[in-house]
Amino acid sequence: MTPSSRGESVPEPAVADSPAADPPPAGPPATEASLVARAQAGDVGAFEQLSGAYADRLYMLLLRLLGDRDEAGDVAQEVMLRAWQGIGGFQGRSSFFTWLYRIAVNEANRALEKRARRPAGVPLGPQELQLPASPADDPSRQAEVSELRLALGRALAELPPALRTAIVLRDVEGLSTQEAAEIAGVSQAAFKSRLHQARLRVRAGLGDQALVTAGG
Repeated sequence: MTPSSRGESVPEPAVADSPAADPPPAGPPATEASLVARAQAGDVGAFEQLSGAYADRLYMLLLRLLGDRDEAGDVAQEVMLRAWQGIGGFQGRSSFFTWLYRIAVNEANRALEKRARRPAGVPLGPQELQLPASPADDPSRQAEVSELRLALGRALAELPPALRTAIVLRDVEGLSTQEAAEIAGVSQAAFKSRLHQARLRVRAGLGDQALVTAGG
């Protein structure tokens, strides 16, 4: 008589444990277009990811245009708020970066218009002006670059907002003429004219000796 005929259970053969399934591969990184679409659908996280990539650079732009750290911080917050409120109207004809910078320039100009007077100088540091660092063992060179920095700050502060925007976007930020013109909201020809005027005024404000210092 077999075990099954006696009603006894027959043990099932042991089955080896199957290896754990590999986790699904991570999806591709979100593109700017997909983040914009999500932000337009109300996804705050997607907007923060978009704008956060440019937050530091945006602040530096505003500092160069406004010359005041506290005001630059306040205007930066206003820029982000306006960008979030207006993201639904972004149609992708330019990059998100260009669109965001255009809002920043407009807000900076609005802030400048509210001022009773312009500051005496723009307090920019060596990294902000992108001047070469002085050798640590050359105090005279350090003093020369420091004087140049102050002179450049004063020259920028004395420029009308439109000219200051042109020289900051093109010569400090290093944007192309096309992109800088889009941000400024003017044609390339008009932007080039502004940039030329700005450079002439800054050159005059710095003087020949300052330009020699800048060139080493």
